[in-house]
Amino acid sequence: MNDTPGWASPGSAHSDGRNADVPRPAEPSDGTGTASKWSSNQPPPSQWSAPSGPGQYGPPQPPPPPHGWGGGPPQGNWGQPPAARPGVIPLRPLGVGEILDGAVSTLRAHWRTVLGITVTVSVIAQIASVLAERHLLPDPVAVDADPGSAEYMRQTVDATQAGLVELIPTMLITLIATLFITALLTVVVSRSVLGQPVTLAGAWREARPRLLQLFGLTLLLPLMVVAIGGAAMLPGLVLGGTAGETLLALGTLAAIPLVLWLMIRFSLASPALMLERQGIIASLRRSAKLVQGTWWRVFGIFLLTLVITLLVSMIIAVPFTVIGFIVDGSGFGDLLSGRTPDFGWPFLITTSIGSVIAASLTYPVSAGVSVLLYIDQRIRREALDLELARAAGIPGYTGDPGSGPGN
Repeated sequence: MNDTPGWASPGSAHSDGRNADVPRPAEPSDGTGTASKWSSNQPPPSQWSAPSGPGQYGPPQPPPPPHGWGGGPPQGNWGQPPAARPGVIPLRPLGVGEILDGAVSTLRAHWRTVLGITVTVSVIAQIASVLAERHLLPDPVAVDADPGSAEYMRQTVDATQAGLVELIPTMLITLIATLFITALLTVVVSRSVLGQPVTLAGAWREARPRLLQLFGLTLLLPLMVVAIGGAAMLPGLVLGGTAGETLLALGTLAAIPLVLWLMIRFSLASPALMLERQGIIASLRRSAKLVQGTWWRVFGIFLLTLVITLLVSMIIAVPFTVIGFIVDGSGFGDLLSGRTPDFGWPFLITTSIGSVIAASLTYPVSAGVSVLLYIDQRIRREALDLELARAAGIPGYTGDPGSGPGN
C-alpha cells in the first residue's frame, strides 16, 4: 500500500452499494442542470496522453524499467542484493570501521574461547616476567649524578648495558606469548568469519602444526629490524668522535623509515602462514604482494589499532599502578627521593593483574584486525568472498548444478 500523493492503492475504487457517502467526480451536464450520461463518442484510449508537467501534455511515455533491469544503472543500492554475512563481517570489501567492529564482534561472539586463550597465556607470561625480574636479573646499577666525574660515563654505559640485558628475558617471554596468542586467535577469527563455532581445543588442534614455522617467522622479523639498525649505526660507532656521532644520528634516522616500511610490508605474513599453510619465505612474499599498492591504508589501519589498544591499556593499567604504589610504600618512597625504586611483591602482583586484564582485551583486537585486514585484501584482489561463501555453505555459492548467486 502506497500512501504517496498521486498513487492509489489497489482495490480502492468505488463499488456499487459501498462507500456511498464518498464523493464522486463531477459528471458532465446536458445544460439543464441535470447530469447526463457520458457520450458514447469518446476518443480511443491511444489518443490520450499523460501530462508531462503541470497543465502540459505530451506524447505517451513508456513506463520506467524496473530497477536493476536495463534502462541504465540502478541508483543507490536498488537491484543489488546485500552481501552475504555468515559471521562477524559481510563478505565484501571492508571499511576501517567494519574491520574494527569485526575484531570486537569476534571477542563478543567467542568470548569464552578468546578469553580462555588470552587470560591463560597472559597469566603465564606475567608470572614468568615477575620471576625473571625478581630472581634472574641483576640489581640496578647506581649512577653518580656528578657530571664532572670521569666515572659518570662508565656508569652510564654500564647502566645502559644492564637495561638491555633486563630487556632480553622480557622480550623472549613476550615473543613466545605473542606466538601462541597469534596462532590460536587466527584460527578463532577465521572461523568467526564463516559463522562456525570454535573451541579452545579445536583451535589448538588446528594451530599446533604451524607453531614451529610461526615461531621462525616471529623471530625473523625482530632479527631483521636489529640487523638493519645495526648496519645503519655501525659506521658511526666505528668512526667515533663528533663525526661518528653525526653519522650515527643520520644512520638511525635513515633506518627508522626503512624498518617501518618493511614491518608494514610483512605485516600480513602471519595470517598468510596460518591460513594458507605456506612456508616462512612464501608467507613474507605473500604479505608483500597483498600490501603492494595499499601500503598507506594498511599502515593507517594498524596505526589506528595501535592507538586504540594503547589507550585501552593505559586506562586499565594506570589505576592498578596507583594501587600498586599505595600498597608498596617503599618503592614509592624511593621514587620520591630520587633513588632507583626497588618494588616489592605487592606492587608487582598488583600491576601484573592490570597487565593481564589489559592484554586479555587488547590482544584479541590486534590479532582480529590483522586477520580481517588480510581477508579484506584477498577479497579486494582475489575475490575471496566467493570462496568464503562456499565454505560457509551459503545457498547459491555451493557449486550445486543450477545454483548461483542469482538463483
